[in-house]
Amino acid sequence: MLYRSVLRPLLFRLPPETAHEFALRALTLGLGTEALRRAAARRFGRPLFGELRRFGLSFRNPVGLAAGFDKNGVAARELAALGFGFVEVGTVTHLAQPGNPRPRLFRLPADRALVNRQGFNNAGAAALAARLTTARPDCVLGVNIGKSRAVELEDATADYLAAFRLVRPHADYVAVNVSSPNTPGLRELQRADRLSSLLGELQRENRELSEQAGRAPVPLLVKVAPDLGEGELEMIVGAALEARVAGIIATNTTTTREGLRTPPARVAACGGGGLSGAPLRRRSTRLVASLRRLTRGAVEVVGVGGVFSAEDAWEKICAGASLVQLYTGFVYEGFDVVSRINEGLAALLERDGFRTLDAAVGCRADEPAPRA
Repeated sequence: MLYRSVLRPLLFRLPPETAHEFALRALTLGLGTEALRRAAARRFGRPLFGELRRFGLSFRNPVGLAAGFDKNGVAARELAALGFGFVEVGTVTHLAQPGNPRPRLFRLPADRALVNRQGFNNAGAAALAARLTTARPDCVLGVNIGKSRAVELEDATADYLAAFRLVRPHADYVAVNVSSPNTPGLRELQRADRLSSLLGELQRENRELSEQAGRAPVPLLVKVAPDLGEGELEMIVGAALEARVAGIIATNTTTTREGLRTPPARVAACGGGGLSGAPLRRRSTRLVASLRRLTRGAVEVVGVGGVFSAEDAWEKICAGASLVQLYTGFVYEGFDVVSRINEGLAALLERDGFRTLDAAVGCRADEPAPRA
């Protein structure tokens, strides 16, 4: 309540990217010691679900932070202390890059949405790996990797492999981002032939490095766009199953601007980029359900897009998501949103008669999702 009534109005007076940088800095200062992080974890991280096993990892709850919020891992430990069951840092690229020119992040408060075209601005995979050596969060850690802008599409696999080698020793899982709309040509990597080749090479490298290190391969996930037809989705699922990926993250931001409350002129003034937040919720949930049906539960699905409340998370879980993530919901709802979602999920489980969260996953995947 304090965040929404006092802190958010103050932050929303600042340009969006300035407010974002300020929030990251405030987190690192406000929870900068182990004692403070432990106190926050006791406040926000009350265990409610027992152990959740997903792709060989143990999660303390199903709610994670999506990639994009902390690209360089500067506040990963502090974010974990706010109760997240897992934190995904990045997207990080092999080569450091500044991203697109500012302004590149915009708020649409009437729609509880953001538009971003940041373009994978990050300090590079080597810098992230160095930081995680001494500043690893106390939860499951995912690292999201993407293609360096300076690298041609034909050389994308080598670029991904270089980033993967650097971050893999520090990651509990690695997510492969082939779906951001803000790197020219990137979504071409969702084509079945290109995706099969990319994921196959990453998995081969994963196995070889694991054998050398004497440890199990790191779970590999792939993040897909919401703007896919059924045929395209089937091809992506085929490539994912062939490569034996551990999970599919559904979804990235959308390039559509349908059904917004914000005046069209204001939306147009934002320019290009990916739309996230409440308008994406049903679109991403429909994709989660499609993935659950197409994979028949053989691959874990991580649902992301428009999660602001326990009800939003529950919708995705019932559609087939075994984990959920948020980013825009965190921006609009504040630092206690994770604990509120988890407490609400526990109540919804009891209300609907499920003894465990696992029992609820996919229970409504075959029901038609509303399109409104």
